[in-house]
Amino acid sequence: MSAQDHNSLLQSTQVVIEQALQRLGYEQDMVDLLKEPLRMLTVRIPVRMDDGKVKMFTGFRAQHNDAVGPTKGGVRFHPEVSEEEVKALSIWMSLKCGIADLPYGGGKGGVICDPRRMSFNELERLSRGYVRAISQIVGPTKDIPAPDVMTNAQIMAWMVDEYSCIREFDSPGFITGKPIVLGGSQGRETATAQGVVMMIYEALKVKGIPLKDARVIVQGFGNAGSYLSKFMHEAGAKVVGISDVHGALYDPNGLDIPDLIDRRDSFGTVTNLFKNTISNEDLLIQPCDILVPAAIENQITEHNAHQIQAQIIVEAANGPTTIEATKIVTDRDILLVPDVLASGGGVIVSYFEWVQNNQGYYWSEEEVMQKLQKLMTRGFLKVYDVHRTKQVDMRLAAYMVGVRKMAEAARYRGWV
Repeated sequence: MSAQDHNSLLQSTQVVIEQALQRLGYEQDMVDLLKEPLRMLTVRIPVRMDDGKVKMFTGFRAQHNDAVGPTKGGVRFHPEVSEEEVKALSIWMSLKCGIADLPYGGGKGGVICDPRRMSFNELERLSRGYVRAISQIVGPTKDIPAPDVMTNAQIMAWMVDEYSCIREFDSPGFITGKPIVLGGSQGRETATAQGVVMMIYEALKVKGIPLKDARVIVQGFGNAGSYLSKFMHEAGAKVVGISDVHGALYDPNGLDIPDLIDRRDSFGTVTNLFKNTISNEDLLIQPCDILVPAAIENQITEHNAHQIQAQIIVEAANGPTTIEATKIVTDRDILLVPDVLASGGGVIVSYFEWVQNNQGYYWSEEEVMQKLQKLMTRGFLKVYDVHRTKQVDMRLAAYMVGVRKMAEAARYRGWV
């Protein structure tokens, strides 16, 4: 994704934030406070590579707003990470936390690198270097990182170990998404996908569509996309399309999801094993009941929104639908469940992990899922109610619900 795309992502986020605050009756000073992160740290990380040479990496940590409580959000390792992207994602994390009513503001981090081209030891040295570089502004009562794109429980384990060397007395709750043996939560790995499934159930209820044999297309077959396909297949829905970076598979009679999951590689690619593939663009406009963009930004635009054949779009990815496309699909009576609502499962279960770390008592997976269901469903009903009563699209409704608590907290503190 180009720097220009990241800029437009930040700008479109700021546009909707402004609209949401205006609809809630706030003045421009609140817009000025909340349209940018309070803090943005850029760091340089020297890493000794396996060949003995030292390579410099650039990393970022954005803290959007801590009026409600500590900031919270993932760290991504990706060659196209940029300052603008990290800023936009930190704002989205604030909205996710607001919708779920968590005691957090949003944070986000990233390092410009390609983990696929790095050895295990090089990744460890980079992970530890990143923590050392940002250690002054993070911690369990300040800012709590978590996994994101191309980071995982192993990388979180290195990070928590490095942090515990710097600050021994408060280290367990410093980071979430840890391995279970280091204080991770049951259910964290599948939390985002489980949350999306819960939102699909709610959307189906609103539309009056039965789950059994409902036709689902999932764009993206990485962590969230593959789990999502598996859960929908097991629930009796018919997954008719999936895709990865190489292309897409579509079969109106349904795909053999367990077989595809068995055959996918560690980066979520499987379509390269097939000849009869179609493009990602073509997949989005195939007949289905539910379309789940679970890949990258700006997939549904004004150029293809008129051709979408789904009745429901549930955004598992960050920013897959542009502002223009949101208006088009809403006008066509397609129910759009926006990213800041649909993909909130990850941060909710990260919050549960932090709570468990703080109290030293751990819950079963069944308890975690019950609590997740309660918060996700409550969030959906709040957003859908604003959508219906205020006559605004679901994205603006989600932003209005998500930004309200933060704006109130900032006002009580006397910041504006």
